[in-house]
Amino acid sequence: MNYCNVGKSSWQELVGINGEAATQIIMRENPNVKAFVVAEGSVVTNDFKCDRVRVFVNYRGIVTLVPKIG
Repeated sequence: MNYCNVGKSSWQELVGINGEAATQIIMRENPNVKAFVVAEGSVVTNDFKCDRVRVFVNYRGIVTLVPKIG
């Protein structure tokens, strides 16, 4: 199944909220993906995965970038 074309793919409304809460919202709104909290500035791979959403947070755990599939 191609998850890139199934369900919601980005969540701009989550910028500014707690990262852990954001991951739960993302996985509830699109059960085809797994959301992960990632510290802002962390080194991540450049590969694209249709079932992954990275939720970048600052030192306070607040979402700083729009979470999106990839």
